[in-house]
Amino acid sequence: MGSVIPLKKEIDNSYLELKNLVGDRLEQVNQQIKRRLASEINLIHKMTNYHLKSGGKRIRALLTLGSAKLCGYKDGSRDINLSACIELIHSATLLHDDVIDKSDLRRGVKTSNAIWGNQSSILVGDYLLSRCFEMMVEDGSPEVLKLLSSTSSKIAQGEVLQLEYKGEIDILEEIYFKIISLKTAPLFAAACRVGACITNKNKKEKDALESYGKNLGIAFQIADDALDYYSSNKIFGKEIGKDFFEGKVTLPAIFMYQKSNVIERIFLEKIFKKKKRSQDEFYEMQKLIKKYESISACFEYAKHFVKISYNALSIFHPSKEKTILQNLTTFSLERSF
Repeated sequence: MGSVIPLKKEIDNSYLELKNLVGDRLEQVNQQIKRRLASEINLIHKMTNYHLKSGGKRIRALLTLGSAKLCGYKDGSRDINLSACIELIHSATLLHDDVIDKSDLRRGVKTSNAIWGNQSSILVGDYLLSRCFEMMVEDGSPEVLKLLSSTSSKIAQGEVLQLEYKGEIDILEEIYFKIISLKTAPLFAAACRVGACITNKNKKEKDALESYGKNLGIAFQIADDALDYYSSNKIFGKEIGKDFFEGKVTLPAIFMYQKSNVIERIFLEKIFKKKKRSQDEFYEMQKLIKKYESISACFEYAKHFVKISYNALSIFHPSKEKTILQNLTTFSLERSF
């Protein structure tokens, strides 16, 4: 497997600004998650505790808290509870993803499936989702319940679509964007729209926040896929080459394949059809990606979605919250984790 890049101490300012904006509410989200996942079943207790301690910056929860604050939410704890829901959906997908991808490491530490096995990881992922849906029902909003249940469905469809095209280096850009528009973007979009839902904002404002989150999520995923081929200390706990070794065809590979010559295409088609790929083959991939400047092309695409995300908030009046959320759009391109 690829090497794990050392953790970088500096954290993007926009992320810290968002954390400071919501004060101690993120910690209340963490406590709510911990309470909700409490179980008398010892294995569930051990696995959920391990997963929660394994890292993660709660960016989706912060988006819900920040969006709610932008929309004027002050009294109550719905923002905290629904931020916890968003995080539980995300955590469940990570547990399931690691099983599908046969991953041994995430954020530089062993995955749950590497320690307790695939069966336990799948079942505990299901447990997280069931707790999440309990909280959604308790929230009492049919609108929120419909939004988050629909989001879970989209994520699952995105995962299946990605699996369907696994190992196919000649897929079109349209397929790639369809995958990430289902797999990644919906949870970012829902996290932001929830903030408008709990404050009863009008449809335009809800749609604006959803667009902000959706395009931020797309930019975030493009950057993540590009960094997987780009050895840089900007990456925080990132296992370089993870997508390649799992046979996932992402945007850097698509761009590179489109520009490659006949001999290179034969090589690429051969290695992506294999069950396992070697470290030497990964180095060859990196050389080709550098040769055809695929990383730069990916970040140019990402900048397009960052601009859409930034402009989506233009309908809101000037405020500290708006500025911080708009500044966060560059986080997907400049983040250190």
